[in-house]
Amino acid sequence: MCSTCGCSDATTRVSLVDGHEHEHEHGHDHGYGHGHPHEHEPQTRTVLLEQDILAKNDVLAASTRHRLAEHAITAINLMSSPGSGKTTLLERTVRDLAGQREALVIEGDQETWLDAERIRSTGTRVVQINTGAGCHLDAEMLDRGLAELAPPDGSLVFVENVGNLVCPALFDLGEAARVVIISVTEGADKPAKYPYMFRTADLVLLNKVDLLPYVDFDVDLCFDLIRRLKPDVELLPVSATRGDGLDAWHSWLAER
Repeated sequence: MCSTCGCSDATTRVSLVDGHEHEHEHGHDHGYGHGHPHEHEPQTRTVLLEQDILAKNDVLAASTRHRLAEHAITAINLMSSPGSGKTTLLERTVRDLAGQREALVIEGDQETWLDAERIRSTGTRVVQINTGAGCHLDAEMLDRGLAELAPPDGSLVFVENVGNLVCPALFDLGEAARVVIISVTEGADKPAKYPYMFRTADLVLLNKVDLLPYVDFDVDLCFDLIRRLKPDVELLPVSATRGDGLDAWHSWLAER
């Protein structure tokens, strides 16, 4: 799909985990509830191509956002680097929310159904999107995933994006909010290295705080770097395994 990172729609697969693989094109609206150029030319063409791709993506994302709002469906885009613990957090979250509001999940990974199977084991309906060479989800992939998932009115849809702190930040999916997860087993300087991701966040969760006594991680520095990028962002320290901060996380979700 995008020329800079090498993503391609051709290898994207959207699959209901307990159903069949669904690889056909969805060009219609969905109702939710059911010669060698001059050496400078390639750079110019790449920029124009990226602008066209993002513009097309944003139009579809806006349409998706509108349709979700019409059905009171809240989509939350979860983004992080690999290993931050977002799948573990998601597993615990959907279990904790059981009986309060129906939660469904769209899982994004380059390959495998491993994370989707983990979510399905909680009793939650889940769709797996395998992006192949792609390093992010985009609005079209989410649109296809929602058509397969068919979330009911009033539900909460978690979108676990591909583990990557770069490309996912560039693509609006039509979500209601963006949550970036960072863990104390990563460097506290991650926000400085990947600023655009943190500038787009509505909430940043600092996960694995139960490990703080055993790792060299400066929480104050990390939060200061994030606030320099986005002063009004909400910050919550949590532990998906021990349960620290999860009540505040659930309250944040309820406000959405």
